[in-house]
Amino acid sequence: MNETEVRDEDLEAAEFLKNSRERLLAEISKVIIGQQDIIDQLLVALFSRGHCLLVGVPGLAKTLLVSTLARILDLDFNRIQFTPDLMPSDILGTDIIQEDIETGRRSFVFLRGPIFSNVVLADEINRTPPKTQAALLQSMQEYRISVGGTTYELALPFFVLATQNPIEQEGTYPLPEAQLDRFMLNVYLDYPGREEEKQIVLSTTSAYEPDLEQVLTGEDILRLQRIVRKVPIAEHVVDYAVSLVRASRPAEEAPSFINDWVSWGAGPRASQYLVLAAKSRAIMQGRYHVTKEDIRAVSLPVLRHRILTNFNAEADGITSLDIIDRLLGAVPED
Repeated sequence: MNETEVRDEDLEAAEFLKNSRERLLAEISKVIIGQQDIIDQLLVALFSRGHCLLVGVPGLAKTLLVSTLARILDLDFNRIQFTPDLMPSDILGTDIIQEDIETGRRSFVFLRGPIFSNVVLADEINRTPPKTQAALLQSMQEYRISVGGTTYELALPFFVLATQNPIEQEGTYPLPEAQLDRFMLNVYLDYPGREEEKQIVLSTTSAYEPDLEQVLTGEDILRLQRIVRKVPIAEHVVDYAVSLVRASRPAEEAPSFINDWVSWGAGPRASQYLVLAAKSRAIMQGRYHVTKEDIRAVSLPVLRHRILTNFNAEADGITSLDIIDRLLGAVPED
């Protein structure tokens, strides 16, 4: 295969992913009004083989968005409602004793839990204790689980979408940093605009029933995930991503506001996800190359949950979003 053939194949792959995004957006818009930036971020995570944490107040259609995405993908979908009494076995599955009717012999049989699905909605993940939250860790990182000394592989593609309500603190368990780091993106849903809210009211109080079509199969998604990882990226763009992440950590050479307001900065996984998300964003726009603007565009959802502020920041009313904004201004693009 010569160089021209490779280039033609790459352009064809980029066009396939761009068209897939447009078809997905068209189907989702039959149910979800507005929120295109949020949908794009979900698709970035999906095509990058990452996972998403959706944060927003009640009534913003977080669960509806995820279930709609699952409906237009030819994939298995399970929703897990996280509650204080949920146990790890309720998610992963458990060994049960089963008797053979013919022989009368009893043996242990593994009963699979809802984690054995392509798309898993972890609804209100912060309402269950850390012991149960941690049951997702191995599956999100390694795409397998271990129960009773036996390891079970999960079917690919595997995509975890967790929702979280930021305004309720009673009866909730904040996700530990180790688990937050497993989520590629932290997507924040805000209130819709006036016209969007009017359209939401009109569509949801009528007899309209959208007719959704399935757009992509599991094999299509695996192909798209392979395409994203093949997108070339220049070394100076990678250097910029790494510089952003390293500048977020308190150190002698860090910007002064980082040392003043940050207790822990982003780890190396943030650099990896910045590059992957930028690749996905670039190719979703029909470009087979990554720019520093792509890195900047995905920095907010990638870094939001990885920069931990200290008491000084809280006293000054500074959030991780303010720090990321200052960070983008402090780290030179040259």
